[in-house]
Amino acid sequence: MPARAAAVREDPFVRVDAAFDAVLGAAPELVKVVDADAHEGPVYVGEEDALYFTSLPREAGVPASSFPLVDIRRLELDGDRFPLETERVTTVRAGANAANGMTLDRDGSLLVCEQGTPAGQARISRLDLLTGAAETVVDTWRGLPFNSPNDVVVAGDGSIWFTDPAYGHLQGFRPEPLAGDYVYRHDADTGRTDVVADAFEKPNGLAFATDGNVLYVGDSGANQERGTFHPRLPHRILAFDVLAGGRLSAPRLFAVIAPGFPDGIKVDAAGRVYASSFSGVQVFDAAGELLGEIHLPGAVNFAFGGADRNVLFITTDTAVWAAVLNAKGA
Repeated sequence: MPARAAAVREDPFVRVDAAFDAVLGAAPELVKVVDADAHEGPVYVGEEDALYFTSLPREAGVPASSFPLVDIRRLELDGDRFPLETERVTTVRAGANAANGMTLDRDGSLLVCEQGTPAGQARISRLDLLTGAAETVVDTWRGLPFNSPNDVVVAGDGSIWFTDPAYGHLQGFRPEPLAGDYVYRHDADTGRTDVVADAFEKPNGLAFATDGNVLYVGDSGANQERGTFHPRLPHRILAFDVLAGGRLSAPRLFAVIAPGFPDGIKVDAAGRVYASSFSGVQVFDAAGELLGEIHLPGAVNFAFGGADRNVLFITTDTAVWAAVLNAKGA
């Protein structure tokens, strides 16, 4: 393995339980991959050895119509060689309608949560990685516009699940919501879209368990206007059993995130759950017990990648980092 740049601190891996050693292995590392305005939606594409992500929002327009200008970017990786040159970061789609969370669909295209703007409708779109062309997958529920879709995953049956908190309205670039802060399931075959959960202040990141029988959803209600934290509002992860027909059971508390609130959520091949917090990426076992943390203040979201699926790529608004682990992505 090539020599790596110095880690952010002497030991960024905080062990709470001895079971965390199975995540870390004998020689875990945390290294900066590249300086970039990497904010949300990281997705690793193995066929390209590339990481896609959305840029840090920047304001565009005059105050009366100001909205976050967001691009979809691509980082061309080079195996396990870190750090990388900033020239390896390119823009795939500029002005991507306030894009946020993303995931790969089964056909290799990129599903994108577009929060929308004062003039652009919120939607889930499909981005062709070869051409950069985007098309609408779904943009309404029973004729009502979405609020500002935040994160998206694809189930084993091909259905598309996504969260739709009203952050766009709270942050002043989307109109008054006409629907609740819901979790949706979109049937790609029939085109039907259903609300599957409504027990949230602000539904955020979501991920399926490895067998697809449990759905984890973060509630970041403690974060209202940008940069705020209200500790009496939810900052937790709820778990649902996935029932026949794409329905969910009643929610149960999986974990409370502290410090901060959950944003990105992922599951590894052993069924452990990873969630971002103010201090880094926290790792829980399948019962919701905290095992440890990858200490990286500023962590926003993350994705497993690399040839062996054992590299956790983490976006922090100013850079992409890599935690090289023993655990592998689901």
